[in-house]
Amino acid sequence: MRPTSWAAGSRQASLYNPGRRSLRTLNIRALQLGPADFSRQAALPSDTEWHYEPELSFEDAEYDVALIDRILTDREAEILSRIVRAHSLFVLDDVPLSGKMAKMMGRRCGRKLPRQDLKPFLEKQLRNYFGRPYGEKFDAHTLTVAPGFQGKAAWHGFTEMVMDGFFGDKMQQAAFWRGNIPVEAGQAIDFWLEYEKEGEVDIALQVVQFVAGSVSVIQKIWTFDEAAMRRPVTIDNPKQDGPVFVSLNAKGRGRLRIVALHDRYSRRGAGDFLPGSTRIAASSREEIFAYLDPGDLKPPLCVYFSGYKTMEGFEGYRMMRRMGAPFLLISEPRLEGGAFYLGDAEYERRLRNVIEGAMDTLGFSRDQVILSGLSMGTFGALYYGTMIRPAYLIVGKPLASLGNMAQAERIARPGGFPTSLDVMWKQYHQLDDDAVRRMNRRFWSKFDRTDWSGRTFCVAYMIEDDYDADAYTQLISHVSGRGAKIIGKGLHGRHNDDTSGIVNWFLRQYQRVLRDGYGRKGAEDGGTK
Repeated sequence: MRPTSWAAGSRQASLYNPGRRSLRTLNIRALQLGPADFSRQAALPSDTEWHYEPELSFEDAEYDVALIDRILTDREAEILSRIVRAHSLFVLDDVPLSGKMAKMMGRRCGRKLPRQDLKPFLEKQLRNYFGRPYGEKFDAHTLTVAPGFQGKAAWHGFTEMVMDGFFGDKMQQAAFWRGNIPVEAGQAIDFWLEYEKEGEVDIALQVVQFVAGSVSVIQKIWTFDEAAMRRPVTIDNPKQDGPVFVSLNAKGRGRLRIVALHDRYSRRGAGDFLPGSTRIAASSREEIFAYLDPGDLKPPLCVYFSGYKTMEGFEGYRMMRRMGAPFLLISEPRLEGGAFYLGDAEYERRLRNVIEGAMDTLGFSRDQVILSGLSMGTFGALYYGTMIRPAYLIVGKPLASLGNMAQAERIARPGGFPTSLDVMWKQYHQLDDDAVRRMNRRFWSKFDRTDWSGRTFCVAYMIEDDYDADAYTQLISHVSGRGAKIIGKGLHGRHNDDTSGIVNWFLRQYQRVLRDGYGRKGAEDGGTK
């Protein structure tokens, strides 16, 4: 029997959306050192690139996971600290640890693996350490209202779709997302629905998987009620490739606010986007993602806020990794490409706790912290800088007056960055001059109450910036006479005209601060991938 969501939805959804991700992306670059080759003892995932006892070098490409079954030389331990991803190093539990190996375990957040668990790990857990993460969202404009809904539906920019009315006496399709999601054999997908509801309405998320090449032959159906959706829900696909189609089912009467449906490659509990990363969800169901790499465990902690990005996940991993210092990546997946790290009191408290928790883990003070970011990430660095008061803030293309940024969409930058309007609507549900003033004041009132004495701002800005034209001059005026230092570099062009020039200066400032401020030698150049 066909599910209630299928008949209305299958005709609307294409079999495969070519603009979305392609298949065969779960490659795992694995390293093993030891007397016996583990790949001969277990059935490894088909996409595993297995490296057994290679000649190690500091120049090796990074390994997604490493398994160690022998005592390492000091040089090998030092190399592995550089070429193995954090939270992905496993040493068999009966292997003695030398001093260098113990240090390596701390730097890579390594774990002991019981020998009796080795085969289950290789056959069931290794698949979760694939190299390339992926996440995306279906925003409100990809939703279609089902024919059976009796009521009104309204879209507020890209922030939400609101359905208000009668959904039926029994659970049935209320809306569905256009465009199927390709899922390959052996892959798992996590789903997270951002929504709010009022009144007597119950909902469920239904996921239907078709056989590849068909829109009528169904492989499997998953249905998740609200109790299950308190956490991300996961579909696991052990059999064969095939796209999935997602519906929102509902019953009762009330108001349903649907913000976004997020889908991500699942690591089945080993982390989100990167192994060992942390996901925090506020009671509003808005998310924060954080990833801590302890580097060499020496100051400073380099915090990097991701910029605007429609593909969900972290930004700047390789850039920060090459610096060698401990680093914390922060990302948020709201709106089209991010909501500038603003939220209600709970959301902002949780994000602040992420940074302070990383400081506590490493035993660092605020004088041993750098907050940084590019474009949208600059707002995160500056805004949470008012709470953390780090020694340095390194930012490129600063955005501070978000009200002005939204207002510029009307005349100065028509159609250039409509997300700026969504950001303001999300906070104040208005797009008038009062909302502009409130949005600007939200940042500057916190900034002006902060003691910036002894702090250093390194700022690269666009002279003809069409997002926040006065950000740099405003920063200068607001810290003038307050004991802070500003180092600035202006480049000609609009906000997105010379990103490479901004990034190069940003990296040079990082290298200078690490060298002169913390006595680090030879910090490498990086990239923003």
